[in-house]
Amino acid sequence: MRRISNNQINGMTTDSGKILILKLNNRLMSLLIRDNCILSAQVQHENECAVGNIYIGKVQSISDSISAAFVDIGQGHPVFLSLAETKHAVVTTNRKYDGRLKAGDEILVQVSSEPVKTKLAGVTAKISLAGKYVVAQMHTTASLNKPLIQVSSKLSRKQQEHFRDIDALKRLMPAVQLTIRTNAGELSDETPLIEEAEELAEQLTHILQTAGQRTCFSCLYREKPDYLHFIENTYTSEYDEVITDIPEIYDRIKAYQAQNAIPVRLYEDQMLPLYKLYAIEARIQELLDKRVWLKSGGYLVIEPTEALISIDVNSGKYERGKDKEETALKINMEAAEMIAIHLRARNLSGMILVDFINMKTKEHNQRLMDYMRGLLKKDSVTADIVDMTGLGLVEITRRKISPSFREQYGREEKQP
Repeated sequence: MRRISNNQINGMTTDSGKILILKLNNRLMSLLIRDNCILSAQVQHENECAVGNIYIGKVQSISDSISAAFVDIGQGHPVFLSLAETKHAVVTTNRKYDGRLKAGDEILVQVSSEPVKTKLAGVTAKISLAGKYVVAQMHTTASLNKPLIQVSSKLSRKQQEHFRDIDALKRLMPAVQLTIRTNAGELSDETPLIEEAEELAEQLTHILQTAGQRTCFSCLYREKPDYLHFIENTYTSEYDEVITDIPEIYDRIKAYQAQNAIPVRLYEDQMLPLYKLYAIEARIQELLDKRVWLKSGGYLVIEPTEALISIDVNSGKYERGKDKEETALKINMEAAEMIAIHLRARNLSGMILVDFINMKTKEHNQRLMDYMRGLLKKDSVTADIVDMTGLGLVEITRRKISPSFREQYGREEKQP
């Protein structure tokens, strides 16, 4: 993890002061290390309008045609609030909320998505605070019919039942709604989960109770720096240690480490800089190239467009055997794994169309789809397969929460 100044890395530039975060597993670089292949890479910085920040905003206008409100949070640009968000949970500070949002209302909002190209940043009226193991959210009328404690669907049924039955968590429910995150499944002792839930519940309750005493455009809660958020949202089992060559970031992670078992190391070798040690220039270029080679000799072509992202799977240099169907299956399975890696690494989102090598056997197609679904479940960002079209194109959706790596880095994809 390191700061990047203009023209510092192989002629590729970013705005000075940003933090480059790279995660390595099996062959690429490390902020988060395991064995040494990039699972994720982002150019991140502390943003005044960062996802997770909570503000008292003022409604500028209501647009019934798109069922949205435009809200000023004092950052110089309006943000977008879906009116569907106001049906169940709205905290107004200048009048008693009567179920209808009006221009001039001062309301509590939380940034839910960053601005992307021409799209405004998005906000939600459902205020929540997320930790490593649990999310605490304000009660809404929509949550009344849900289980008292919600648990990640990625956890086993036995784990879900266990977490819902913890008395210490049940006692917090009158104040907040709790959602247990997937990371909690790795705990051998439930104490860290309970302590985090109690802290978040107390913090959220305080924010909601004091909102009426603060002036409009106040920031009531500022999300932790992106690098901590990044670590928090990465499953602990996916890395062995965190390495940084920035002393102040090392100190911040060490302080965070007091509550979370995160091994962190400050890299201080001036003779061999961190970005040289892990060949960061080459790793960044891999995330900017359209062509991604597979071990088999096949390759992917990743092509972002305005409307969607297309990924084409090619057999390339793979020497075909007598059984073309088995060859296609082998390349497709390898391609599926690499696609899952690069969706995360490049932070690709929206509608993604994958053109796998055509297979005639129905069982092979189903095996590929099941394997791809399993890979997408490991993504910390919501991603899923919609269907396979009649033309054999696999439709994938992945939630948009921040700009892609290419957009953040400020570079167009390199032509193959």
